[in-house]
Amino acid sequence: MLTLGLAGGLDAVGEHVFNSPANYAYDGAAVLVEDGVVVAGAEEARLNRIKHSDKFPFEAIRFCLEERGISAAEIDGIGYYVEEGAADALLARFRASRPGLLDGLDARRLLARTVSAALGTEVDPERLHFCRHRLAHAASAVGQSGFDRCLVYVVDSAGGVLVGENAGGRVALEEIAAIDPADSLNTLCERVLPLMGLGLFDERKAMAMAAHGSPERCEPLFARLCELRPDGTYALQLEQLATLGEQVPPPRAPHEPPTAAQADLAAALQRCMERIALHVLGHHRRATGETRLCLAGGMIENSALSGRILGSRLFDEVFVHPAAYDAGCAIGAALLAASARGGRACTRLDHLYWGTQLDPAEEVRAELARWHGFLTFERAADVASEVAARIAGGEIVGWVQGRAEFGSHALGNRTVLADPRAADAVERVNRALERDEAQRPLAAAVLEEEVADLFELTGPADAFAFLTFSVPVRDGVESALPATTQVDRTARIQAVSRAANPRFWQLIAAFKQLTGVPALASTSFNSDHEPTVDSARNAIVSFLTTGLDRLAIGELVATKVAPDREAWLELRVSLPPYARLRRDGRAELRTTFEPSVRREISPALAGLLGGLEGEAAVGELVGREPGLDEDALLSEIADLWTRRLLVLGAVAPAARGVA
Repeated sequence: MLTLGLAGGLDAVGEHVFNSPANYAYDGAAVLVEDGVVVAGAEEARLNRIKHSDKFPFEAIRFCLEERGISAAEIDGIGYYVEEGAADALLARFRASRPGLLDGLDARRLLARTVSAALGTEVDPERLHFCRHRLAHAASAVGQSGFDRCLVYVVDSAGGVLVGENAGGRVALEEIAAIDPADSLNTLCERVLPLMGLGLFDERKAMAMAAHGSPERCEPLFARLCELRPDGTYALQLEQLATLGEQVPPPRAPHEPPTAAQADLAAALQRCMERIALHVLGHHRRATGETRLCLAGGMIENSALSGRILGSRLFDEVFVHPAAYDAGCAIGAALLAASARGGRACTRLDHLYWGTQLDPAEEVRAELARWHGFLTFERAADVASEVAARIAGGEIVGWVQGRAEFGSHALGNRTVLADPRAADAVERVNRALERDEAQRPLAAAVLEEEVADLFELTGPADAFAFLTFSVPVRDGVESALPATTQVDRTARIQAVSRAANPRFWQLIAAFKQLTGVPALASTSFNSDHEPTVDSARNAIVSFLTTGLDRLAIGELVATKVAPDREAWLELRVSLPPYARLRRDGRAELRTTFEPSVRREISPALAGLLGGLEGEAAVGELVGREPGLDEDALLSEIADLWTRRLLVLGAVAPAARGVA
């Protein structure tokens, strides 16, 4: 049985019809499940290049079908991650604000029309299986945990507690407690994060700040903010936040370091969330007698929170789904749709390498050759040994291999790597990738066979394969791993299995042979301006527009060179499909996604882009208006390229006369 699971909004990449901050349609994805096994899966962001994409997963659907080599007619069922009634209510709100919008279409027929466009064939609306959102979260965790039966805690805007069963390969869920969105940890964060100068998608930054603060100063207020009840429920008294705002300085500006008071506030928030989670789980552990726990929902992406739950030893085993946020709901929707049709739906998760396969070596070589004026490259005789030596020598390396990972964490195939022994590695990596995460250490990718020697584990090493837990560092180890050790002496860890990812394992083993340290400092290959890279071209463009020292892609290792003027002028320029030129009193580029990005541009460039049809050579574009300052235009184009508001592409060497 082949089942397709979907998450995401309903807009195409260049549309702005259903976008709404209240729509919660971020992190769209598609996953194809065959007889209980995920055979293909991709987040739409990786393919349409919109960070936290709020678009319908058109490209991800097409990828899944092409990867498996099937037609739309061979799909047995399609699951969607929103309850049908909730989707109809959302459509009604859209119609109330925009009369005439989609008159006569309910959610089922609108989704069928949208899926039909993605598949290129008519889809019967009755083939669609709508799922309650929190059940999709829960099903992804239960179905891939390997547990026969467990307690499930969904930590999301509409979360709750359930008992899950994986009987005969099919997911069964019983809801035992719902958590009102007004009392969710999401709502708590939404109200507190702005006081630290943080906003949407910044929960990880708050977690990093928390380790540098002391919760005691704000803890009395947070105690009044949250009422814990004997029956395992709780209630937030958010009106208390009015007095909290008086106790902290004004929110920091972007890229400014947090003040001590803001770090203290983050620490108190983190402790409050941990207190709530342990209160809820402690009650239901006693009430149900369940000894295994599954965690899902966007807020459990907080690895310090999941580590605290694991370390409490309330449960014998804890599984956190590594795609706990909304993209992972595509998995749950597929599993629920398969279960509803009587098919086998569940197998234990052992890896997430479900995405795009890196192009064949000759195609990667051809793509690198296109950027002749910007980089040089050569084939490494032993890419693991060469890259390990470069990292040990202080370089920051982009590492792109095999199939792309699914989920919010790169797990060794679309990764940036540094020396974990270097105290300045965090600062250098964040500066290279233009990230506003100065206080967040890098993750530790460790040989599975040696992870227990470095970290205090609660459970077997293979339970720590997905960067879902922060765990204590063993005594004496933190001085050897400063780049991956938080100030509270914990680290986010990935136990790297030789079976699951042999090339990444070989790289770490080569680094150990050189340094004696069986670990690397790792982070996802992305920046503040773009999602994690997917294709060879994505990786090359990101390499050229960030401060990385080297790029290892397959067995080829690339090095930057300073491009001359002619190299810049030969590039092809175009607008990405999600960017529009607007002239409302001033000229700016504006995106069609939420949260919107708006960037003012010069009148001269606006005039040139206004006449652009498709793409043109940069030299042709800037030469259309004699007398313009070409140097200023080239600088502006390069900056917009770095911010992914313009697309620049290189031409094949033969097309520009390069031998």
